Amino acid sequence: MSVPAPPADPPPETEGAAPGRSGTLWLATLGVVFGDIGTSPLYAFRECFAPGAAAPRPENVLGVLSLIAWALVLLVSVKYVWLVLRADHEGEGGVLALMAEAVEDAPRSAVWRRGIVGLGIFGAALLYGDGMITPAISVLSAIEGLTAVTPRFEPWVVPIACGILLALFGLQRRGTGGVGRAFAPIALVWFVTLGLLGLAAILERPDVLQGLRPDLGVAFLARNPGVALPVLGAVFLTVTGAEALYADLGHFGPAPIRRAWFALALPALLLNYFGQGANALDHPASLEQPFYALAPPVLLVPLVGLATAATIIASQAVITGAFSLTRQARQLGYWPRIEVRHTEAGRMGQVYLPAVNRLLLVATLALVLGFGTSSALAGAYGVAVSMTMAITTVLAAVCARVRFGWPRVGVIGLAAAFGLVDVSFLGANLTKIGQGGWLPLAVAIAVVAAMASWRRGRARVAARLAGGRVSFASFYEDLVRHPLPCVSGSAVFLDSNPDGVPRTLLHNIKHNHVIHEHVIFLHLETEPRSRVPETQRLEVHELAPGFARVLARHGFMELPNVPALLERAHGKGLPFDPATTTYFLGREKLVVRPGRGPLRLASAIFAFLSRNAQGAADQLGIPANRVVELGVQVEV
Repeated sequence: MSVPAPPADPPPETEGAAPGRSGTLWLATLGVVFGDIGTSPLYAFRECFAPGAAAPRPENVLGVLSLIAWALVLLVSVKYVWLVLRADHEGEGGVLALMAEAVEDAPRSAVWRRGIVGLGIFGAALLYGDGMITPAISVLSAIEGLTAVTPRFEPWVVPIACGILLALFGLQRRGTGGVGRAFAPIALVWFVTLGLLGLAAILERPDVLQGLRPDLGVAFLARNPGVALPVLGAVFLTVTGAEALYADLGHFGPAPIRRAWFALALPALLLNYFGQGANALDHPASLEQPFYALAPPVLLVPLVGLATAATIIASQAVITGAFSLTRQARQLGYWPRIEVRHTEAGRMGQVYLPAVNRLLLVATLALVLGFGTSSALAGAYGVAVSMTMAITTVLAAVCARVRFGWPRVGVIGLAAAFGLVDVSFLGANLTKIGQGGWLPLAVAIAVVAAMASWRRGRARVAARLAGGRVSFASFYEDLVRHPLPCVSGSAVFLDSNPDGVPRTLLHNIKHNHVIHEHVIFLHLETEPRSRVPETQRLEVHELAPGFARVLARHGFMELPNVPALLERAHGKGLPFDPATTTYFLGREKLVVRPGRGPLRLASAIFAFLSRNAQGAADQLGIPANRVVELGVQVEV
C-alpha cells in the first residue's frame, strides 16, 4: 500500500494576512486585541490616588505619570510589541504557544523540558482568572460613570452591568473575527476620544509633559516608600491587556497589531493619562472620577455610553484569549475534548467555544454581584497577569537565545531588565492578595489541578490499556490458522497506541466473530507545533493483505477530520469508501479506586472531566451513523 510521496504543497497562508485584508486588518485589532488595555484609563489613574496610595500633590501626579508612561513603553511597546510578538509559534501567540516554541528549541534535557512545560501551563491557568475579572471590572467602571451624572443611578449600576455582560457573551457565537469587525468602528471612536479629551487638558497645562521624564518616577518611589507598592500595583492596571494582546496574535498576525499600537492605541493612551494628570494638577478633587472629569457636563452621558461600549470591547480581548488557550491546551493533551466551532472559513484562529463562554459568563456575573464596584475588584486585579508576564519573560528569553541565536550576554541582560520590572510589579500586586487577589490564584490552582489530573489520568488509562496488548504478528498468525467470516467494507479502528492491535478490534471479534474486508488502524498524533505541513501529515503502512496502519500527525492548533484524512490516504493507495466504512471507537468506563488523599482526588477529577468530555466522533468529524462504540472498564 505504500506509494511515492505526493508533490510538495504550496506554502500555507499566514494567519491574519488574508489577501486584500491586510491593509484594514489593523482596524479590526482595535475591536479585539486592544480592548482591555484601552479601557484602563477609566480606573487605573484613579486607583493610584485611592486611600492608602499617593497623596494628590503635584510632584506625586508627575511621578505617577512617569511610571505609567514608562510602563507602557517598556512592558508593552518594547517587551511585547517589539520582542515577544517575534516569538510566535508558527503564527500563534499566547503563553502555551510560547511554551511549545521554547520546548522545541530548548536543550533536550528532561529537566529543562519539565520546567518549561510547568511554567507554560501555570501561566495559561493564571490567564483564566484574568478572563473572569476583566469583563467585570471594565463594565462596572464604565457604568459607574452614570453616578457622575446623578447619584440616583447608583442602585442601577450592578443590574445594568449584568445585562450588558449577558449580551456580550451572547454575541460570542458570531466568532472573534465577526465580533472584532463589528466593534472596530466603536473602538476607533473610543481611542480618538481618549486622545482628544487628554489633548484638551494638556493644552491647559502643558507643563504636565514633564511626567515623561523617567527620573520623576524613580524620585516618586524614593520619596514615598510607604506607598510605593500600592501605587505600583495601581500603575500595573495600565498594562494588564498586554498578555491578552499576545494571546490574540493568531487571530490577526503581528503586523496589524504593531501598526494599530504605534499609530493609534499608544498615543491615545498617553494623551489621556497625561490629560487626567493635567486636570488633577489644577483640580485635585477630580481624582474621584479623573476620566469623566475631562469631559464637559453636556457630553457626560454620551461619554458614559461610549465608555460602556469600549468596556464591552475590553472584555472581548480576554474572552478570545481564553478561547485560544483552551483550544491549545486541548490539543496538547492537557484538557478533555471540548466543542470548538470554527466561525470563519479559511481562518483557523476564528473560533467559538460554547462551554468556555458559559463558564466565563457565570464567573463574571458572580464577581459583579459579589464585589459590586470596580474599586473593590481592583484589589483582585493584576496578580494573575503580573505572574504570567514574569513567566513570559523567562520563556521569551529561552526563545531569543536558542531560536533567534541572540548572544548569551545580551539575552541575560535583556531578561534581567524585564525581569526586574516584572518582579517589581509582581511584588506590588502580591500585596493585594488579602483584598481579593487570592481569587485569580485560586482559579489558576484549580485549573492546573484539572490539567494535571487529566494528563495523569490519560497516561494511566493508556498504560492500563497497553497491558497485555497483542502484537500484530501474533494476531495475524492466529487469524490465518483460524479464519473468520469476512464482511465487505472497511473498518477503521482509532487507537492511541501506534503499536500492536487495537483493543477495539479484539472486542469486535470477540462479540461479532467477523473481520472486515479492509481493516485500518488509525493513530492520531498531536505534535508540539501549531500546524503540520501536508507533506508530513500522513504515513500509510501495509501490515498484511487487507490490513493497514495510518499515522496522521496534526499540530496543537488543528482539529483533525478523520474522513478527510482517510480521503487523502486513499490517494496513497488506501482502500476507502465513505459509504461502506464503519468506525470503531473505544469508550472507557472509569472506576475510581477506593482510598483517600490527593491521588484519589486527582482520579475523581479525571473521571468527572472524562464523563463530560465531548465524544470523539463529534470532535473528529466522524458521521454518527457510521460509528460503533465498544466499552471497556478501566480502574484509575
